[in-house]
Amino acid sequence: MLGITSYGAYIPIYRLSRGEIARAWGGRAAPGEKAVANYDEDSATMAVEAVIDCLKDIDRQIVDGLYFASTTPPYKEKQSASLVAFAADLRRQILTGDFTNSLRAGTSALRAAVDAVKSGSGKRVMVVASDCRLGVPQSEAELNFGDGAAALLIGDEGVACEIEGSYSHADEILDTWRTETDIFNKSWEDRFILTEGYVLNTKEAISNIMKKYSLTPQDITKAVFYAPDSRRHSEMARTLGFDPKTQVQDPFFTQLGNTGSAFALMMLVAALEEAKPGDRILFASYGDGCDAFILRVTEEIENIRDRRGIKGHLASKATLPNYEKYLRFRQVMPIEAQARPPRTASPPVAWREREQLISFHGSKCKRCGKTFHPMQRVCIYCGAKDEYEGVRLSDKQGTLYTYCIDNLALNEDPPQVSSKVHLDGEIGVYCVMTDRDPEEVKPDMPVEMTFRKMHDAGGMHTYYWKCRPLRVPSGER
Repeated sequence: MLGITSYGAYIPIYRLSRGEIARAWGGRAAPGEKAVANYDEDSATMAVEAVIDCLKDIDRQIVDGLYFASTTPPYKEKQSASLVAFAADLRRQILTGDFTNSLRAGTSALRAAVDAVKSGSGKRVMVVASDCRLGVPQSEAELNFGDGAAALLIGDEGVACEIEGSYSHADEILDTWRTETDIFNKSWEDRFILTEGYVLNTKEAISNIMKKYSLTPQDITKAVFYAPDSRRHSEMARTLGFDPKTQVQDPFFTQLGNTGSAFALMMLVAALEEAKPGDRILFASYGDGCDAFILRVTEEIENIRDRRGIKGHLASKATLPNYEKYLRFRQVMPIEAQARPPRTASPPVAWREREQLISFHGSKCKRCGKTFHPMQRVCIYCGAKDEYEGVRLSDKQGTLYTYCIDNLALNEDPPQVSSKVHLDGEIGVYCVMTDRDPEEVKPDMPVEMTFRKMHDAGGMHTYYWKCRPLRVPSGER
């Protein structure tokens, strides 16, 4: 048996009301809100979050590969999968690969992972899709696009959702695209791209896979499929013969938005969170063609219910106060540069310190057992020199020991909250706090670590770990 052995997801804490977007531009407000990545998040940082959620209580050393899917990778030429794998502290001897340039990249990576496990080149392969797309201001895309990530671990042992069959086809149509120099997504006229692109391809793929495996709509417990917006999602459900109320997975358009290459996988994670053993799931994703899968849920699904997933992240949110702050986060609107020396980045330094900066390792003294960050060659407690081992700190819970609110520091979301955190009660770490309300920061508050961008300089992204208030349902803070 081969299939999904674990799942995870990530949704940024911030939401932007579509009414607030309408307020900025005038016109009629669309219902709901969309998820918005913080200024220090991108597709790679969100992917790391989803992978860590997927690997909760799983030994990370068993993962044999990681495939990263996104239409918005941090670099045009540099692999992002290796960055995500290193930040998630996977072992070095694994397969890594990027899948990009199509909304179907997530399911393309899924097909490749299934083939890798079938061939024996890896027993457990992680698939993670993440996107942070920009629509032109005042456009329908700006209203619809949301940010998020989803991760699936594919293997042949402990399978929670068996992949019974699949179907794929490719198509060539200019419906949505970005060139090398474009910042915003472009699209052609709606009637053309929807009728000749989305509708024809999705109907063809789903009809063919149902015919291939002799299935009818009544055989499907839950249909999970991509759609560009809520109207087309409902229309497609009716066209395919599924009951929208009982058989079709909620796409969360009014809570999340369309998350691009991650969208279909995020809906699948939401379906698995509610699935019962024996359920059969139809799963399909569109983009330059279509991929479709038939899935069967097993008893193992009960062993992976404790992920934050979609439900946990949707329940934990904060509202952006205004549209202008969103423009600042996405660097759409130029702002006056602060009178400070320019930021710098050094590839040799980033390479030399990557174990403690990216994997977030501390040094644990082999003689007395004390752990330090940054990593230290000499133990200040027992004096042992070069007698240490690297240990992962990113998954440890902590408390805020002390902090400083700095209104003058370079920060895209001032003020900066500089913090000292105690992880596991004794490991002191100095870092910046993110996803916070400065008015609610207080000593001894519970925090957790999160992988974020520190700054961009010279065309390079600098990443490190920050702390954030523990993500809990909004009503429990």
